Amino acid sequence: MYLEISNPMDYHAALYIRLSKEDESEGPSQSVQNQESLLREFVQQHRLSVYDTYVDDGWSGTNFDRPDFQRMIADIEAKKVNMVITKDLSRLGRDYIMTGHYMERYFPEHRVRYISLLDGIDTGVDSTANDITPFRAIMNDMYAKDISKKIKSVKRDKQRKGQFIGGKPVYGYKMHPTEKNKIVIDEEVAPIVRRIFALALSGMSCRNIAALLNQEGVPTPATYANLPVARPGPYTGLWSSERISDMLQNETYIGNMVQGRSVKISYKSKKCLRQNPANWVVVEGTHEPLVDEETFRKVRMLVSSRKHTRSRTYDFLLKGLIFCHECGYPLAVLNRKNARGEDVLYFVCRTYQRFTKAGVCTCHSIKEKTVTDAVISKVREVCQAYLNPDELFPMAREAVENARKQSGLEMELQALQSKIDSLTANLDRMYTDRLSGLLPEADFQRIFSRIKLEREQLEEKRQALEFQKKSPVRSEDRARELVQRFIETAGESRELLVSLIERVELTEDKEVIIKFRFAQLDETAESQTPQGGAPSETA
Repeated sequence: MYLEISNPMDYHAALYIRLSKEDESEGPSQSVQNQESLLREFVQQHRLSVYDTYVDDGWSGTNFDRPDFQRMIADIEAKKVNMVITKDLSRLGRDYIMTGHYMERYFPEHRVRYISLLDGIDTGVDSTANDITPFRAIMNDMYAKDISKKIKSVKRDKQRKGQFIGGKPVYGYKMHPTEKNKIVIDEEVAPIVRRIFALALSGMSCRNIAALLNQEGVPTPATYANLPVARPGPYTGLWSSERISDMLQNETYIGNMVQGRSVKISYKSKKCLRQNPANWVVVEGTHEPLVDEETFRKVRMLVSSRKHTRSRTYDFLLKGLIFCHECGYPLAVLNRKNARGEDVLYFVCRTYQRFTKAGVCTCHSIKEKTVTDAVISKVREVCQAYLNPDELFPMAREAVENARKQSGLEMELQALQSKIDSLTANLDRMYTDRLSGLLPEADFQRIFSRIKLEREQLEEKRQALEFQKKSPVRSEDRARELVQRFIETAGESRELLVSLIERVELTEDKEVIIKFRFAQLDETAESQTPQGGAPSETA
């Protein structure tokens, strides 16, 4: 270390120390105490003022979301620190992209001088050591990548041997008190697991099992394990049918070790990707089973038999826009037959649907058409208020005139006649193909009906244009017709609805609340009562 600092009084130094589990293998020289001693000796020799010491013990260099590192960044932002000192460059980080970002961009932009003692790096002076810094960062990154590969290889080998390497065992098991990488039955909750399998074997659905456990107040696996919840929701701490279904199909309960369900994208990212069951690592007979194989097989067959969920989805105008006012979750749509056997869509609260007996929310059941009609009526009312026909009329008249100039009636008639002739020729060819046996009768009837209907529509349009040609409509009348048609159909356009409305909320009392994307619309929107429901309002 031959670093010199000519003006030490101008700096407020941050001593940054980092140690990960991988670094401990390199020997005691990398310890927190050793790093701090080295940094303290340097600041004393150069009479530097230390603002604070930042220590991240047990954090990987590929992760820059370290607590004390982020605290140091906050102090830099607050202009409390203008010098950062580390033992070597790898203490700052092992991701060469992020390390380069802080050294080449962040520190210079915030006028922070960075010093790495063992590497001889000092951004406050011009030296050859600074020039090769990017290569040092790449070497540190390659070291982290190599360590990641070795750790991944060791973990994979343990998985193939049936050794448990996860954080917490599956619900119903716990870590062996003395043997490493082995799990044993957790007698405290094992009866609950056996009961779940017994209920499923008796024919009870996953949803009903979850409802029963919630009704009895049985703690969920996450609650029992004291796992933190990042974003608590209305059904946090409640059993769900998905959780029950996953348990009933988990081979861990018959003594097989199941691991490798998800893998990290890379050593630089925490994000994991779920793996196909074919890629899971399953080792048989690694621990004591909670249920016998025959019971497990029968239960799995019962669960699989209920997987014939409807593949049909329903398209409706408010799709993705309507939510439950009480719990905030999107409303589900159910299809029910009325007394005449007709399909009728109903909105229901998804939270209530999943946790009916838990009393988390209420049904909110109402016809989809009732709510849609109320929303369309309100949007049309808003459009009429803001789209003044007198103001739109000149623009519509100009558009009509331009259209008439650009493509006259003659050109339009010729185009229509050309389409009609083409459809007629298609019908002739189809008839010939049917006679020769190339086209089956069923296909012929289906295609013939469609083309014939299309030709009839074109014929009607051609006749209307012929009549208009003989007695043309004035441009003013045509313009007024276009304006009126736009206002009348404005509320039925999904594109317009999504552009105007942020969300529609349905309350427990069947009150429809429309939240527009524009404050001006919210201020003037008035209450409206949907037919067959309680009064609605726009917020």
